[in-house]
Amino acid sequence: MQNIVKKRNSVEFEVHGKYALFSDPITRVGGEKSSYQIPTYQALKGVLESVYWKPTFIWVIDAVRIINKIQTEGKGIRPIKMNKIYDEEGSNDLAYYTYLKEVKCQVLAHFIWNENRPELQNDRNENKHHNMAKRSIEKGGRRDIFLGTRECQAYVEPCEFGKGSGFYDDYGSLGFGFMLHGIDYPDETNSDFGVRFWNCEMNDGIIIFPPPGDAGIKRRIIREEQKIKEFELDVNLRAVAEEEGEA
Repeated sequence: MQNIVKKRNSVEFEVHGKYALFSDPITRVGGEKSSYQIPTYQALKGVLESVYWKPTFIWVIDAVRIINKIQTEGKGIRPIKMNKIYDEEGSNDLAYYTYLKEVKCQVLAHFIWNENRPELQNDRNENKHHNMAKRSIEKGGRRDIFLGTRECQAYVEPCEFGKGSGFYDDYGSLGFGFMLHGIDYPDETNSDFGVRFWNCEMNDGIIIFPPPGDAGIKRRIIREEQKIKEFELDVNLRAVAEEEGEA
């Protein structure tokens, strides 16, 4: 087992589901989807944000441990045709999606303050958010959990990262090549909307993610300037005193 340093505000949980679809962007051009063999950084961040999230902080995924054997299953899907030029009735199309099946993994993560939201400084209570995150994990999350896409329902529960047996224990190094790391959102990076890519490698079932700022290759996506949603305590964000009473 690799020596992974846990932060003071780290959280650990297991997420599992019957199917997952962490779409490889390359396979989506023709309307069909094929899953990466492992969850992306962004997918795991999305899982954790469904468990517990506030605009005050940003979740950082440190590592994931793959528990079950990587297996895929193809399915015939009939998505609705969205191109009204060629299909005025909105009928169904036929596509083949490749899903991961019987997915189970352990996740280690921590949070950092979102420095781009100075108006929420009064909400920066590490102990409160840490306790609420752990309690949300114990209850299975605040919102629905899914792996990659909405049809892939999943479940979370507390665990100790690295504990228990996994299929890839003592497996050695396994490379997954060049793949998506995550997405840069303007409210988190104070820059243009963009995506990150990296060369992924797994050792004995564990993948250690580089922080978003250190991910290998970044590409900015030119878009029209969009206003970042504003949050204000006691207006569209719960009062600090109210949440601290629950922590």
